[in-house]
Amino acid sequence: MKTENDLIRKRYDRIAPYFEIMEAMMEGLFFKSWRKKLWSKVEGHHVLEVGVGTGKNFEYYPPGARVTAIDFSPEMLKQATQRKTTKAIKVELDLMDTQSLAFADNSFDTVIASFVFCSVPQALKGLKELYRVCKPGGQVLLLEHVISTHPFLAKVMNLLNPIVLTLVGANINRNTIRNVKAAGFAWVIVDQRSSHLIKLIEARK
Repeated sequence: MKTENDLIRKRYDRIAPYFEIMEAMMEGLFFKSWRKKLWSKVEGHHVLEVGVGTGKNFEYYPPGARVTAIDFSPEMLKQATQRKTTKAIKVELDLMDTQSLAFADNSFDTVIASFVFCSVPQALKGLKELYRVCKPGGQVLLLEHVISTHPFLAKVMNLLNPIVLTLVGANINRNTIRNVKAAGFAWVIVDQRSSHLIKLIEARK
């Protein structure tokens, strides 16, 4: 019997070849500038990117940093590998599930993810894994679309969520800020430039 993880992985495998085209408009209008802001906050030498996808963040990697990047979708990782080769990006890519990271405790200076926790079935479990592999005093940086703080829009998002989840494997009604606060971090702050739908979240271990 297939798990929710298996079903979501299959959906991302299916859309991987078309993912760049599907998100091209939103990427150009909104996401690209937010990615740049996110990666400008990276600290330390050893960085883990969770949910690398097709490698959209490659151009923002800090010079000289040692970056490890993972994804649970083999087809998405295949797209990232092709981009890595074409762009000559220095990154170690690996197939791995965010909910069960194969890294030792306290391994990374910064753990970072963009638009990932909408599709992690057990989001809190995944966030606790990020906390575990982050070094003491290190940071977790997240860029996430979340359920709106506007009541009417939130209701619409809740109604549409089952459809979106079935089609692309992503939830559009996650309260990621609440989940991050529940994961054990010393403090959590949200960038004041964040909108009611997109949040840039900083958490310190």
